[in-house]
Amino acid sequence: MTFDFDAIVDRRSTGSNKWTRYPADVLPMWVADTDFVVAPAIVDAIRKRAAHPVFGYAVAQDTLRAQIVTELRTRFDWEISPADIVLLPGVEPGFNMAMKAFLHPGDSIAVQTPIYRPVLRAPGHWGLTRRDIRLDPNASGEWAIDLAHFDAQMAGVRAFLLCNPHNPSGKVYTRQELLGIADICTRRDALIISDEIHSDLVFDGRTHTPIASLSHDIARRTITLMAASKTYNIAGLKTAFAIITDPNIRARFEAHRLGMVDSVNLFGLVATEAALAGGAEWRDAQLAYLQANRDVLVDTIRTTLPGITVHAPQATFLAWLDCSALKLDEEPQAFFLREAKVALSAGSEFHETETQDFVRLNFGCTRATLLQGLDRMRQSLQRR
Repeated sequence: MTFDFDAIVDRRSTGSNKWTRYPADVLPMWVADTDFVVAPAIVDAIRKRAAHPVFGYAVAQDTLRAQIVTELRTRFDWEISPADIVLLPGVEPGFNMAMKAFLHPGDSIAVQTPIYRPVLRAPGHWGLTRRDIRLDPNASGEWAIDLAHFDAQMAGVRAFLLCNPHNPSGKVYTRQELLGIADICTRRDALIISDEIHSDLVFDGRTHTPIASLSHDIARRTITLMAASKTYNIAGLKTAFAIITDPNIRARFEAHRLGMVDSVNLFGLVATEAALAGGAEWRDAQLAYLQANRDVLVDTIRTTLPGITVHAPQATFLAWLDCSALKLDEEPQAFFLREAKVALSAGSEFHETETQDFVRLNFGCTRATLLQGLDRMRQSLQRR
């Protein structure tokens, strides 16, 4: 089957956050959802369920749990049991539940900055002290980790909130890096909360490794958060899941829904099962399209947008652009919104002080849209 990722879909009349936040003359390339038509298997499953006229509270069926078990075994060589799975209405509620369940006000939790805003802000919701461990690219564009520095920064930290693949850098952590991180967290007796929502979207033949899959001992101190939402463009259906292999940790986690984290959307459950059971061909075709978009993006910026630096993301559909050499008198997000009519995510959303000269660009769109956005940016800089 072939899929047309070049098809232009009008989303402005659908209540889309991405397409309605800004005026109609602005091209939205900010929030992390894609513009692609959803996989036919998902659409068919939702239509079939919608044919039944009752949409009451729903619970995950055994078939969905079995499908998740199969998916993790097949894709990541990770053996779990159906009982290890906790269904959630999102990854963000999941890492907030984990913080509330296992940490106390005043405790320290480490994150690797720059990091996307919900992670950046979450420790503050629970009175925690955020320990920033900065990630920087080297000369070849690799976001390598200095494990000695990481170890030193983890002193006194009760938990580490990992984002793998990393948003916004697009870094894919190697197995050796993850082993080093896990060893340090074990020695420091730190809980690992691992956001792996982009685990399917890795480029250039790389392999995603769930940190909890490294060993049973590491799994016992890890809460892994995953979803089909980014891969299959179903984020609006509000469905994710946690993998927690230790029954005591799982019970404590579940006990901290606290009236805030509700049951999962009926159609989200249906869509997730359909995606995992019948969406692989669409997923792989989309990944190839995104990788080609990534290559076009990097080449176009390097050849036509002097003053902007980009390191090719290894994963996700998000690019982290360093605009510091432009020497703008304002944040680049504000400049490109006003002068190019392109909406990007502001660098200040990813750290309060260190990333003011950056923007994040979403290339999960048609090739024509991507090129149009980049050309608008080029023209705005030429006018300047």
